Amino acid sequence: MPSFQSDLPRTAEALADAAAAHSLRWFRQPLDIITKADESPVTLADRAAETAMRDILGARCPADGIYGEEHGPERLDAGRIWVLDPIDGTRSFITGSPLWGTLIGVLEGARVAMGMVDMPVLGERWVGCVGEGAWRNEEAVRVSACTQVAQARIVTTSPDIFNAADWQAFDRLSRQCAMRRFGGDCYGYAQLAGGTIDLVVETGLQPYDYLGPAGLIEAAGGVITDWHGAPLGLSSDGRVIAAATPELHRQALALLAT
Repeated sequence: MPSFQSDLPRTAEALADAAAAHSLRWFRQPLDIITKADESPVTLADRAAETAMRDILGARCPADGIYGEEHGPERLDAGRIWVLDPIDGTRSFITGSPLWGTLIGVLEGARVAMGMVDMPVLGERWVGCVGEGAWRNEEAVRVSACTQVAQARIVTTSPDIFNAADWQAFDRLSRQCAMRRFGGDCYGYAQLAGGTIDLVVETGLQPYDYLGPAGLIEAAGGVITDWHGAPLGLSSDGRVIAAATPELHRQALALLAT
């Protein structure tokens, strides 16, 4: 673990380790799949992993708030809130793809302060503290210097996440990029933080899907907002754009809104 001034990454590491102990045990094993109210699949692994994470926070940070995918919100009026997604990319998990991860974000005063994207099967742990930098395992990472849409590599999880109007906007933007790719769930945000992807554009997300990546990307020098250019928070509308540079972000926003 790099030497951060904040102790948040060390707590996040403990949370990610606890989640991985449960999720890896069930990966590529027969699972009881449950369909939630939003029609997304959830497994016993998701729920057990988040329970383990909450137990650690209860012992270490009992006054902090928690916003988790599986077990709901607690103490959202707290000065610090941990935002947890034990298995982001549940469909990838269920189908045996290694491109699922554990997402951990920390809000302080309604602004993201830290983010982690942990990829247990790949053995890659991406973590950043805003103002202090970002790392993949022990290696410092930074976003690319891309400033032009025409030179950008863009990724989104799937065409299926967009409604008709949002797909039209994404298609218009992405067809002007140098390369567009689909798939990867949360790994696309890690790739952006590492400089190998320049744009991520998605919609239909929840706070536990985007606040962990937001902390990582901002720490790596990138820009991440909603489609109106506003900072992300617990009440954002779920439409997210992440870019390597402010110039690229402005161009991409303009094309989404055209």
